[in-house]
Amino acid sequence: MGFIETNDGQPQCVICSKVFPNSSMYPGKLRRHYEKVHTDHNGKPLDFFKRKRSELLAVKKKIKKHVLTDNENALKASYMVSYRIAQKGEAHTIAETLIKPCVIDIVTCMLDDKSAKHLSIIPLSNNTVARRIKDLASNVSETLVSRIKYTKFALQMDESTDIAGLAVLLVFVRYVNINSFEEDLLFCKPLLSNTTGVQIFGLLDDFLTENQIPWTNCIDVCTDGARAMTGATAGAIAKIKEKSNETTSSHCILHRHALAMKNIPLCLKNVLDEAIKIVNFIKSRPLKSRLFKILCDDLGSIHNTLLFHTEIRWLSRGKVLTRLMELRAEVSSFLMDHNVTLAETMNDEEL
Repeated sequence: MGFIETNDGQPQCVICSKVFPNSSMYPGKLRRHYEKVHTDHNGKPLDFFKRKRSELLAVKKKIKKHVLTDNENALKASYMVSYRIAQKGEAHTIAETLIKPCVIDIVTCMLDDKSAKHLSIIPLSNNTVARRIKDLASNVSETLVSRIKYTKFALQMDESTDIAGLAVLLVFVRYVNINSFEEDLLFCKPLLSNTTGVQIFGLLDDFLTENQIPWTNCIDVCTDGARAMTGATAGAIAKIKEKSNETTSSHCILHRHALAMKNIPLCLKNVLDEAIKIVNFIKSRPLKSRLFKILCDDLGSIHNTLLFHTEIRWLSRGKVLTRLMELRAEVSSFLMDHNVTLAETMNDEEL
């Protein structure tokens, strides 16, 4: 009668490819369709219908493969776009509101409307991008944990407060991967209450226990020297050494810069203090910064702004002094125009 059964158990005509409901699965109804619609095929041999069945199944297989390939490519594209968004730290809505329309416009101009319409199947909604980024983050975390679970590693911990006043614990890990050293962010978690050594150790211990990472793999812990980290009894390092006696501790090289600044000669400290006062006077107000920039541009200076220093990096103070000396004429003129006592400092040869 020229019918085959679909995957859903419904009859499908091998000549016109029409699919009928299950209620049509009666010989009389199927024969009626064949005799009324396909009268020109009456008397065809069985081989004719077998050939039609093979052609129909080949077309269905090709369509199914094409749909699956398109869906896989769309899924891959969705993950790649989400990865880019995560790298740049952009809002998740940018994919649907900006990236996708731009890509469609580009493809429409460079190729054709059919290709552009083909891109509309890529899922890039806000919730979809959020799920993709979460999946990528989970994969990265699982990969990192699998690497350090069976190798020696060193930790670097830093407790700090963000702009919203939330105390967070940053933990970096350095380990051997194949034949090279790798350094990655192990985790970043908030400290909801106190920032004591017990609380810091608790977060770290919970993470290692949850991921089944033995403490014996930790060979060194680097900290900033804060009391919560280095306390002899309740410090985080003391708690870590109770877990692993072979773990050593070291002081962060960046924070050593801050320690070095505390013992500089008094004459150099006075110079730095006066330089900081001058820089802060000019850069503390946006209006003064703009006026100083205009002055430098009018005089054709090699720079048009001063630099701030970073307290934790003492070498940045040298860059501040260098920039100040390169613009000493412009700074002196600017301070004299504003009639402040700091102008005398710029002309003090002994200082």
